[in-house]
Formats: sequence, C-alpha cells, structure tokens
Amino acid sequence: MTMSEELHLVADLAVILIAAGVFTVISRALKQPLILGYLIAGFIVSPHLGLLPAITSTESVNQWSEIGIIFLLFALGLEFSFKKLLKVGSSALITAGTICIGMFTVGMVAGNALGWTMMESLFLGGLLSMSSTTVIIKAYDEMGLKKKPWAPLIFGTLVVEDLIAVLMMVLLSTLAVSKQFSGGEMILSLARLAFFLILWFLVGLYLIPILLKKARLFLNDEILLIISIGLCFGMVALAQYAGFSSALGAFVMGSILAETVEGERIEKLLSGIKNLFGAIFFVSVGMMVDPAVIGAHWGTILIIAIIAVGGILLFSTTGSLLAGKGLDTSVHVGFTMAQLGEFSFIIASLGCSLGVMRDFIYPVIITVSVITTFTAPYMIKAGDPASRWLARKLPASFLARINPPQGEDTEKSKAENNEWTSLIKSYIIRVVLYGVILIAISIVAKPLLTGLAEKLLPFLGEKARLAICLAVHLLVMSPFLYGLAVANGSINTHASKLLKERASNRWPILSLMVFRIFIAIGFILAAITSYFHLGAWGVLAVIVAGLALLYAGKMSVHKISWLEKRFMENFKAKEEQERKDRPVTSSVREKMSGYDIQTEIAEVSPDFAYIGKPLREMPFRKHSGINVIKIQRGSSNILIPSGNEPIFPGDKLVAVGTAAQLEAFNKIMEENTVMHNSSEDSGFTVLSGVLTEDSFLSGKTLRESDMRKSGCMILSVLQNDKLITNPGADFLFGPGDTIWIAGEPKSCEWFL
Repeated sequence: MTMSEELHLVADLAVILIAAGVFTVISRALKQPLILGYLIAGFIVSPHLGLLPAITSTESVNQWSEIGIIFLLFALGLEFSFKKLLKVGSSALITAGTICIGMFTVGMVAGNALGWTMMESLFLGGLLSMSSTTVIIKAYDEMGLKKKPWAPLIFGTLVVEDLIAVLMMVLLSTLAVSKQFSGGEMILSLARLAFFLILWFLVGLYLIPILLKKARLFLNDEILLIISIGLCFGMVALAQYAGFSSALGAFVMGSILAETVEGERIEKLLSGIKNLFGAIFFVSVGMMVDPAVIGAHWGTILIIAIIAVGGILLFSTTGSLLAGKGLDTSVHVGFTMAQLGEFSFIIASLGCSLGVMRDFIYPVIITVSVITTFTAPYMIKAGDPASRWLARKLPASFLARINPPQGEDTEKSKAENNEWTSLIKSYIIRVVLYGVILIAISIVAKPLLTGLAEKLLPFLGEKARLAICLAVHLLVMSPFLYGLAVANGSINTHASKLLKERASNRWPILSLMVFRIFIAIGFILAAITSYFHLGAWGVLAVIVAGLALLYAGKMSVHKISWLEKRFMENFKAKEEQERKDRPVTSSVREKMSGYDIQTEIAEVSPDFAYIGKPLREMPFRKHSGINVIKIQRGSSNILIPSGNEPIFPGDKLVAVGTAAQLEAFNKIMEENTVMHNSSEDSGFTVLSGVLTEDSFLSGKTLRESDMRKSGCMILSVLQNDKLITNPGADFLFGPGDTIWIAGEPKSCEWFL
C-alpha cells in the first residue's frame, strides 16, 4: 500500500466519523434514533450525491463495515449465549420458520407479478426472509429494550434466521448452477452446520474457561480485551474456512465467552469498539443508496418495501403466536422484525454474481433495506400502542386462547415430565455430543498422524508406521468412546425410576445401551479400516474385542469421567459464580422462571431526592408496585429491609416485580434524581500579587489572617527567592512576598 492510499483511507474515515458525529448530534437533539443519523450521514457523504467531500475508496469502507458486523455479532453473542438460545429454541425455530416459509412464498408471487424471471423470484423470496440483526441490536440497545420479556425470543429468532440464511444460500446457489433442486446438498449443509456448531461449542467451552482461569492473575482489562478480540477473529477465520459467514463465527465465540466468568467484563470492555465499528457499518449502508436507482425504479422499491414490512410483520407475529407466546410478545416481535437485513444484501449479491439476476436488482434491494431501516425504530415504538389496541378490540374468548396462562413455561414440553422422554433425550444428547468429538478426531487424526510418522519414523516399514498411528488414534479416541458407550451421567437417574415402575422396562433400556455400544464399535471399525483392510472375520473379531474392552471399561469409567466433570464445571461456572455474588437475584430467577417476575439493581445517586429518608417514604411501592428485597451498602447486605431503613448515596437497591413494575421503578428513580450543574463554580479564581507595607497580610501570620472565613486560601508564597507551597499556620508574611491566593474573587483582591 502506498502512502497516498494510506492517506486516502485516513481521509475516508475522517469524513465518515465527522459526518456520523454531526448527524447523530442532530438526531439526538431531535430525539430520533442514532441509526437514522448514521444512515443520513452515509447518504450525504456517498459518491452518488457529491454534496460533501465524497469517499474515495468504497471498498475500504466496506471492509471496515464488515469488521463492524463482526463486533456487533460478537457483542450479541456475549449478551445472548447458547443457553438462552436453547431456552427459546423451539419458539425461535417456529417463529423463524414461519417468517422464512411465508416470506419466501410471498417473494416468489411478488417477483412473478413484477415480471421477473423464476430464478429472480426465488432469490427475491430468499432475501425477503431475512430481518436485520445489526439494526435490531442497535435499536434495542439505544431504546433500552434488551431486558424486555420478548427480547430473548427476538434475538433467538434472528440467530435461527442467520443459520437458515446459510442453508438458503447453498440451496439457491445449487439451483442457479444446476437448475434443479438438490435436497441431499441442503441436508448435507445442515448436518455440516450442526456438526461445526456443536464441535466449536464443546471444544471452546472446555478449553477457553480453563485458560482464562489459569491466567486470571495476569488478566487486566487491556490483556483481556486483546485476548477476547483475538479469539473472536480466530473463530471468524475458522468459520470462513469451514464455509460459513464471518458473522456466525463472531456470534459463536461471543456465546462461548458469555458462558465464562469473565463474560460480563468482556462485554463492558468491548462496548466502545462495538460502537465505533457499528457506526462505520451503518454509515456504509447509507452510502449504498443511489438517487438514480430510486428515480428509475421507485415504483418497484415502494412495492417491495411495503411487502417486506407488512409481510414480515404478519408472519413473525403469526409465528410467535403459533409458538404460544401470547398477544403482547407476538405483536412486539412482529413490529421489531419488520425490515430487511445484511443477509438480504449477500443473497442479492450472490444472485447477481451467478448471473441469474439483473444488475439493477441489487441497488433496489439496498434501497429497500435502507428504507426499512429508517422505519425500524418507529415500528419498534409502535409495538406498545398496537398491542394495547388489539388487546382492547379482540374478543376476550380469543385472547384467552392465544395468551398462555401465567406461570406456564411454553419452552418446556409436557413430555419432559415423562421419564421415557427424558431418558431418550439424555441418550440422544450423549450420543450426539460424543459422536461429534469422535468424528472430528477421525477427520483430523489420520492425515496428521501419518504425516508425523513419515517424518519421525522413516526407518520403519509402512505397515509398522500405520500400526503405530492406529494405536495412537484409538488411544486418543478411548476416553470419548467410553463416554459414548459406557458412562451414563443423567441416564442412570431416569433408568432407575423406570426400573422401579416396571421390571419389564429393563429390556428396552438394555436395547438402548447395546445401541450405544454398537455405535462406539462402529467408530472403532471406521478408525481401523481407514488404515488397514479388514475381512469379514476381522470385522467380527473387532466387534468381539470392542465389546470386551467396553465392558472392561465399565469397571474403570470413573477414571476418565474427569473430562465430563470438567466440562460441566465450565458449563455451570457462570451460574455458580452468580449464586455466590448475587444470591438473591439468582434465586428469584431460578424459582420464578415460569412467571413474569424479574429483579433489577438500581444504584442510588448522590442527587436522589430521597437521600437519608426511610424506605417507607419512597414512592416505589405506591407508584410502581415493586418490593425492595435487598440493599447492598458497601461490603454489607441488608436482606428484606424494614420500612425504617434509610437510603444513602451509593446504595444498590435490588427490586423485584414484573417487567412493567420494574420499568415504572426505573422511571421513578430517574425522575427523582436532580442533576446539578457539574461545571466549575464561576465564583472561584486564582490571583497573584506582591505584598506592600500597607497590605493586610504584611506582618501577620497565616493563623492571624483568618482568611478561610472570607472564602480564600494561600496556595504558595515566594519569599526571598524561595517558593513555599501550602505554608503552615505560623508562617509570617512580609512586604515583597509574592503570594498566590485562591477563592472568591473580591475577597482575594482585598487581601492583595
């Protein structure tokens, strides 16, 4: 890169950030979302408009914006871990599936109606199915909506949509190239995606917490931030190498780090970087709007924008209702999801690069996406009044059917209470998790071991080297083979209950156990046959030997159970740490998880209007309905405080209530905190002068002057070429002394 190009990059960033700063200030002054300021800034500085010094290298800006997407998705993963995704898994899957199927169909119909080709219509259906993860994250962050009860479902749905987008790109690419549907290709892509996600999560959650724990004494903020970003970019590179998007890799690493004890600390450290690159991303989106395209295809743009907003709103609301989430949550999900996202750009770009879409379609989709991004904050705000209006207008009988009863946890299937279902679920989880690890070992082991053997053991024959490689291969696999076939974990609990209920249950339980054993033997056979050819008798011998080894392993399975134990310790470390640090909050969350009961921690500002007054005089209970169940004061905790307990600055109040009650509580805290002007007092000055015979201070000591009563104090005195700072009370002033005096201006002048 030449020096000139470097300067162009710096100039482009300067234009982007200055424009973003100016227009976000204007947006904030007009009480508009910051996203709109970023988009307008991008439109103003784009080469299409030419009003201001335009960007010289849009390619460089696009690279920076891709980094912005990475940081935004990394931050989302830190806030929304895999545990939360699994908790809303079925609901998110139903909602995302409804959106994608519905919008894919609508897009195909709309494309045909617009006179587009069948392939263009298919791509239109695909790109209309994707909402914007980055826009929603930014909007919810600005509006303080991340703790709303519907937020986890929205974030889970966005993640599922991103996963569906990866599959959809494979499907559409196959259709564009081969002109025929390949179900096998799509199933293979789905299996590959599931395999890598499980493998990354297992390996990451096993290794990363251990490494962070070992280095904890040396992890200051700077080192932790560098390590976290390094891990993020490492996973991004790994995801791209495996054929997935960089955004998926960033989200996965964020989710892994979110399960560590350092997750919240990393999230705080990352906030400034996320905001910087997020701004560059949104400005780059605004730069994509071309006025010429809008003028030439404004009718098509308007039609697609209406279809996108209206269709996604309808299908996302319907999907959430089908998932049993009730009217209020479903309406908020619908109004939040109603815009096009980043994968829409990618799918449209893919169609153009494959030559199955005309060139004008890409800028049309970009313009539609920007329009829906403009409307997104207002759509999100419209969720509340729309929900209240529908609650008033819809029949009570209909509302009773669609709203789940209070306390019903729709994420927990009733079948989970059935021991057979729980037993089979435990078997499947164990087989899948250990199977993924064993497959990964099988993929990596042979090329790695044979390569090392050729370098390190060149004096041995080929068969001898292969035998050694096979022995090492099986040795590495052995703990996981025992975990798959022999170790039981939670399976024993369910099996014991079933055996007590009915003795005949032993036969199906035994069948499941034998099934696991034969899967393990299958892995052993696959490993052996990858090195040597086996005949029928050889396969039989391996099966018999495998059964004997696995049976023998049952006697010593406790020796390798530390792997599983360590993984579970890492998996539960964050919750255990939270139980120690926040016993009240974690207890309420665990015991009341099926209800709209939450906790909120609010720190009392020194400017709070009720400082020093007892808790009973606070307006909390009367105007919000919350209860204060704990007061954190320094290192001490006051549990279930009485009404006579006074409130002091710095106290942390732990309040419990519904989401609406806690929102009202936060509003009360904000309204009763009077912010004073923190600027320096204009009545303060520092003056200097030389004392004369007639000066008040001449011949007096500092104690005799009694200056502090007048609001003044001596900072320094230059006496006989010696500077004395903060002179003592017995210091004697004399003519010719140079003094520096601070305080109220008129008083200080009098002393001089």
